Amino acid sequence: MHAERSVWIATANLKELMVEDERWGRRKQYRSVLEVLAERADAGVELRVLHASPPSRPFRDAFDRLPTLVKGGVELRCCPRVHFKLVVVDARLAYVGSANWTGAGLGARGEGKRNFEMGILTEDDAVLDAVQGTFDRVWSGAECGSCRLRDRCEMPLDVM
Repeated sequence: MHAERSVWIATANLKELMVEDERWGRRKQYRSVLEVLAERADAGVELRVLHASPPSRPFRDAFDRLPTLVKGGVELRCCPRVHFKLVVVDARLAYVGSANWTGAGLGARGEGKRNFEMGILTEDDAVLDAVQGTFDRVWSGAECGSCRLRDRCEMPLDVM
């Protein structure tokens, strides 16, 4: 991930995810995607993660080991209605698809353990505007007022 300004992520499930470590060249090594995000946070990149359910324990444990993230390097917001899957990098590149932020969803699990997913990667301005608009409406709580789950929501986004 070579984001320079921002990364916005939306997913229903948020689990620890291992990704190939590009620093090792040809030798395949893996590391937590949270380490990559921490590096981007150290470089001043805005990181936002919108998710529906509490992060898994391995995710929380890996997160807690990274002081940059713990001190606010990434903003996490939870909305139980979030089911869209999205990654927007620098407001110029977007992945929109079915894959959750999990190893099975993003193909980082072993052969035979991956989900069948579909998505698009686009630089199209109209698509970028639409998906960022949806993300921002949910992120800012603009959808909370009409939500029928609001009374069960631990922390409605419109009061943040």
